[in-house]
Amino acid sequence: MRSHVPRGPWGILIALTVLGAWLGHLVWLLVGAHLSLASPLTWLHIALQAYLSTGLFITGHDAMHGTVSRHRWVNQTVGTAACFLFAGLSYRRLVVNHRAHHTDPTGPDDPDFSTRTQSFWPWFATFMVRYTTWPQLLVMAAKFNLLLFLGVAQWRILAFWVVPALLGTVQLFYFGTFLPHRRPDTPDMAPHHARSLPRNHLWAMLSCYFFGYHWEHHESPSTPWWRLWTMRDARVRSEARASGSPARM
Repeated sequence: MRSHVPRGPWGILIALTVLGAWLGHLVWLLVGAHLSLASPLTWLHIALQAYLSTGLFITGHDAMHGTVSRHRWVNQTVGTAACFLFAGLSYRRLVVNHRAHHTDPTGPDDPDFSTRTQSFWPWFATFMVRYTTWPQLLVMAAKFNLLLFLGVAQWRILAFWVVPALLGTVQLFYFGTFLPHRRPDTPDMAPHHARSLPRNHLWAMLSCYFFGYHWEHHESPSTPWWRLWTMRDARVRSEARASGSPARM
């Protein structure tokens, strides 16, 4: 399967659109929106901000694979900004861990995988402990107190920044780690120890920016998230030809 390294400006334009949407919506929610927790509309905005938070990390993840731009410094800049804005994460540390994940997915040195349990919440807790650092917590505390100092109501910070970041983390873990890599392995997961969601591009986009097409991501890490659907289609066609049955596209 061939990769789709971005040519032209599309990678950086899409990355900046995601970052801009996340930041613009957050600023509006924090200081400009006339909303209350009693309004159903508020909860829709929280859900939207959570989805944008997921996209923010997906953008940082793409930068780790060099798919935002062909220029290394652009990927580093975008990735550093996206990971820092998402949850005060260290981009450099994430790059090291993510390379380890791709080198031996579900192996003993995979920092994303749990060899002790395949249950969702215990695995998620292990995942969070591995990735949470004291510098990150200090950065998040500093951000929180800065917003308070600037006069943002505490409930808005919690509802529109903290909660969406937590929901986005759960979404990323569920669709990007738990579902794709949980055992037992099946033949279709070879050789990457990764499975994909059934082909449904709308659901794949809504659930986790096509990241549920996870076998395809491991097969072609140089394909940006917004092109993974083409890899999924190519795999479906290839499997259909191998089986002699028509592909359902």
